[in-house]
Amino acid sequence: MDIETLRTRIHDDMPRVIEELSSLVEIPSVGYAGYDPANVRASAERTRDIFRSSGADAELLEIDGGHPAVFGRAGGGGSRTALLYAHHDVQPAAHPETWTTPPFEPTVRDGRLFGRGTADDKCGIAIHAAALRALGEGSLPCAVKLIVEGEEECSTEHLPELVRGNKDLLRSDVAVIADGGNYRTGVPTIGTSIRGATQVTVQVDVLPIAQHSGSYGGPLPDAIMALSRMLASLHDDAGEVMVEGLHAFRWPGTHIAEDEFREETGVFPEVQLLGSGTIADRTLSKPSINVLAFEAPSVDEVSNQIVHTARAVVGLRMAPGEDHHAAVAKLREHLLAAAPWGVRVTIDAADPGAGYIVDASTPTYQAAMSALATAFDRRVVEMGSGGSIPLVPMLAETFPGIEVLIWGAGDHRSNIHSVDESVDLADLERMVVGEALFLRALGEVPTA
Repeated sequence: MDIETLRTRIHDDMPRVIEELSSLVEIPSVGYAGYDPANVRASAERTRDIFRSSGADAELLEIDGGHPAVFGRAGGGGSRTALLYAHHDVQPAAHPETWTTPPFEPTVRDGRLFGRGTADDKCGIAIHAAALRALGEGSLPCAVKLIVEGEEECSTEHLPELVRGNKDLLRSDVAVIADGGNYRTGVPTIGTSIRGATQVTVQVDVLPIAQHSGSYGGPLPDAIMALSRMLASLHDDAGEVMVEGLHAFRWPGTHIAEDEFREETGVFPEVQLLGSGTIADRTLSKPSINVLAFEAPSVDEVSNQIVHTARAVVGLRMAPGEDHHAAVAKLREHLLAAAPWGVRVTIDAADPGAGYIVDASTPTYQAAMSALATAFDRRVVEMGSGGSIPLVPMLAETFPGIEVLIWGAGDHRSNIHSVDESVDLADLERMVVGEALFLRALGEVPTA
């Protein structure tokens, strides 16, 4: 099959691709506690059925105490095996009234499909299924395995069970991680790194119960003031991270202009950007710290009391190559040292995820670059990601020598994790072409 025939086949299949993606987006598959787990299971079942109808042998992969993943196989010829990854769970769609159209009612506007999960990451499922259909069972020169995670957004608790507990199922030569995105609409992009990530919950206690601020205010510290001082110590006045010993390096790849960054984020023009170095340095190869949540009496519940307890969730993003366990220990030590007035501090840390740097020197990587360039008919951008994909470093640890490729159909307008999430349908089509071309070429690619 020549390239133009392949393009035509995929183009003619796009109504089905959009229908399949829309059917997934309609399912509110939020995996966090407090949300109906039946929706995540329904999403897994729909994913399984889409893969089956695309020629793959797919089944639910049950996770003890967690949400189901989906595993599948296709092809079988050739000496190399590609593992195609996506995730079917999504972020919550808080404040649905702020969306232009309801988050779980997929809607096409201006060439984009809107809805929660369109870009992150149900489009990855659609890409894999459509690429398999386009090639057909007889045109796969390699074995293909499919793994679609059901807890990527909400937890890494069961990730070791998913990967290490299924080593024989998942063992592959190449992992194609369809959880990335393009630098700009129509600009093919391959991911070259991801940052590590974790979060810690910090609780400050000063009293067993709240006390009257009139009777006892003055000598007694309050928990909010103490915790605020601790959080403020994490950055200096210029916004540089003040936790000592965290890994950082100058970003050697593609850079981002500050005006483009400001436009993309929507930050108010009078707000100063934090830290030093290029935007790429600050988002890709330096640590970043953000306060993700703060819990204390709300403004609506104010009373004249000295607050006896407060807590916050602090998120840490780590540069690729960082010792992620050591980084968490350094953050913990910093917060404890910053605690004022002898207040009691409790710190609970989530399991940290490591960062990862893709080996861009291999023939497999070059084949992927060529496939994307052909699909989009333009030069490929190589760019790191400030985000994290916990499965990637675990795959690399579990299967030494596995090659990793990171791409996806999202772009700078996708509003991932925010309101009006969307995916560009033309880019979705191009990504299907790119993945199909890569799978077709993989059988001829020599091992690294």
